[in-house]
Amino acid sequence: MAHSPRIVIIGAGIVGVNLADELVNRGWTNITVLEQGPLRMPGGSTSHAPGLVFQTNPSKTMSQFARYTVEKLKSIEQDGASCFNQVGGLEIATTETRLADLKRKLGYASSWGLEGRLLDAAECKALYPLLNEDMVLGGLHVPSDGLALAARSVQLLIERTSAAGVLYRGSTPVLDIEQANGQVTGVRIPDEVVPADIVVCCAGFWGPKIGAMVGMAVPLLPLAHQYVKTTPVDELKGRNELPNGAGLPILRFQDQDLYYREHGDRYGIGSYAHRPMPVDLDSLATYRAEEVSEHRMPSRLDFTLEDFLPAWEASQQLLPGLRNSDIDDGFNGIFSFTPDGGPLLGESSEVGGFYIAEAVWVTHSGGVAKAMAELITAGRSETDLGECDVARFEEVQLSPAYVSETSQQNFVEIYDVLHPLQPRLSPRNLRVSPFHARQKELGGYFLESGGWERPYWYEANARLLKELPTEWRPPARDAWAQMFSSPIAAAEAWKTRTAVAMYDMTPLKRLEVSGPGALALLQRLTTSNLDKKPGAVTYTLLLDHAGGIRSDITVARLDEQTFQLGANGNIDLAYLTKEARRQTDDGTAGGWVQVRDITGGTCCIGLWGPLARDLVSSISDDDFSNEGLRYFRAKQATIGGVPVTAMRLSYVGELGWEIYTTADNGQRLWDVLWEAGQPLGVIAAGRAAFSSLRLEKGYRSWGADMTTEHDPYQAGLSFAVNTAKESFVGKEALEGRTEEGSARRLRCLTIDNPQSIVLGKEPVFYKDECVGYVTSAAYGYTVRKPIAYSYLPASVNVGDAVEIEYFGKRIPATVTADPLYDPEMKRLRG
Repeated sequence: MAHSPRIVIIGAGIVGVNLADELVNRGWTNITVLEQGPLRMPGGSTSHAPGLVFQTNPSKTMSQFARYTVEKLKSIEQDGASCFNQVGGLEIATTETRLADLKRKLGYASSWGLEGRLLDAAECKALYPLLNEDMVLGGLHVPSDGLALAARSVQLLIERTSAAGVLYRGSTPVLDIEQANGQVTGVRIPDEVVPADIVVCCAGFWGPKIGAMVGMAVPLLPLAHQYVKTTPVDELKGRNELPNGAGLPILRFQDQDLYYREHGDRYGIGSYAHRPMPVDLDSLATYRAEEVSEHRMPSRLDFTLEDFLPAWEASQQLLPGLRNSDIDDGFNGIFSFTPDGGPLLGESSEVGGFYIAEAVWVTHSGGVAKAMAELITAGRSETDLGECDVARFEEVQLSPAYVSETSQQNFVEIYDVLHPLQPRLSPRNLRVSPFHARQKELGGYFLESGGWERPYWYEANARLLKELPTEWRPPARDAWAQMFSSPIAAAEAWKTRTAVAMYDMTPLKRLEVSGPGALALLQRLTTSNLDKKPGAVTYTLLLDHAGGIRSDITVARLDEQTFQLGANGNIDLAYLTKEARRQTDDGTAGGWVQVRDITGGTCCIGLWGPLARDLVSSISDDDFSNEGLRYFRAKQATIGGVPVTAMRLSYVGELGWEIYTTADNGQRLWDVLWEAGQPLGVIAAGRAAFSSLRLEKGYRSWGADMTTEHDPYQAGLSFAVNTAKESFVGKEALEGRTEEGSARRLRCLTIDNPQSIVLGKEPVFYKDECVGYVTSAAYGYTVRKPIAYSYLPASVNVGDAVEIEYFGKRIPATVTADPLYDPEMKRLRG
């Protein structure tokens, strides 16, 4: 089995057949592909997808998927013609807001290695003669974008992989997934069971039904999306030799939620401007194989003209040539949407060998297939999958009501100009800490993440702006950077550095790992030696087998068999749960171990600042001195009558503790600390100040400053790797690597102009060449400079001048040694 596992892929759309091809390329050929529709036209989203591939995306991962898809489709040829028509892509702006957004989007293109150019209105007209130039302010042109010939590529890939030994079975519905001892064993179809060691669900919008067969929630909502073809357009006649050909760039009119492509002398128009139309899968029509055609398939619903009429009017304004044509054919085609708009990739944490690749559009299909093939055959993808991991959602985000509402909202906002901090307006208040009532009393300004309400600043602290020393006053920001920010954060940072502040750390994911095998599990998975006495707290890393950083965690040993972990999210929980089950059930050395998510039953206050010890000592008889509780140590204590676990660590770089208690004691803990802190000037501080202070201290944030694409030496985290440790996941891959020998390293940049505040993902230029992008950024209130971090080539050294491109303008910055604040750690250890 190790050399030739039996793989069943469910779905012969563009994802499933690409996955089969990628597996074949890696020498795995014992593959069966099951398709409920006819192979010539399966009838899912692939069969009606218009095929536009715009590669630029705020997500590096999604852009990487799209770039690979383009190259893959270009390589699939027959009779000298490939499956990708590289006509280029043009996104036009008809508002100043959109024009500014295109400048930012060009920055994404540069950051991810795509060639693009901003055009003025005349250049847009020259490139796309059918435009109404009077409406257009400018555009973004990416020459490597174009049209995927999705259906053709599927048929050619079926031919190619069939020749390599892949078995395709069309008109074959899946009835159930067989499993034993938590592992898939086969796929039940009419009259038989197809044996399987690995099952991959690529069923598109039918994915939730397949997932339910193994008890797996697949947070996906099928939604209908309108697409029409027009009657012949005079201006297009004679431009294309093929009936479905295209020569003009694919076009986006995002200010009206529209996109366009040619179909010979006709236009294809896609609209997101209509109301969301959720689809009940049980209501879809079924067709016999011989009945399925371009106009008759399960994923093609009846056209609702009234929903399209405003889009038709807007289209005729942008493309005046449409005024002499009509709508010839229209339909409402089904696509998949998710709560955060990303695909769903990975293995079930409950059933071994069951993988899904869902909510994947044609644009990203080839890249997703490659990543999934790497994950299945090598245990990891070369492209970081953190923001696509099916395990990323919290339990509350898996409810059908949440999936439905948020997925529909993503449909509505698909082309909107959204700020990086823009919160969803609904649903809100799903998860609140025990301190929430007190935070509201203080005028907390809340943003949402993972279902949690997180205060970013408190209006009660606005009074401190009058007292704020001149050197602490933040500079004015531009309108974009000012959104979802407040100068109050400067006052909260000031008080943290000079007095004492209370931070709500409750949303930090907390896991309890316990049992006789707890130490063995953590020793095997982490880079540090955790075989320490109870009370020790360790910052450590979880790596994959190639040495990439899966996560960074803190581990507190509470007793011989109990550890409390500060983790980054549900992906960590899924990974640790899977490994614990493997150790417990499969006889892996170490003994049984249990992993529990204790976040909801506990809460945490980060109490930090030079007066933190004075505050705690006034209401606790426990010893909180340096001798009583050293840096990176934990102990049980009582504060104001509340039993707590206090951990001496700080993400803001000041003296203090993370103070944990049970949720039922949370509000009381807040109240006793608040009351005792009044003579010391205690304040509540929010996430905005927190983010600034952590960057001043040089602390990395997983998912931004480090991912599986980076190793500890590149990320500047070599101190977290114990090379003397006998073994841990990823240790062999790190052999011979050093920080000095890394080709790229995470560097701190300080921006020369204090008013130039970037937000993240902007390209970084060195000697006029794009060499990296901003991973994290904030204004440093203590150091009085904007701060950014970026992975840069080793040839770029401390003191070198670089530039960050922000909305099309280059901003001077300097590579600076980090941390910028308290490099000798005197404040933390004081």
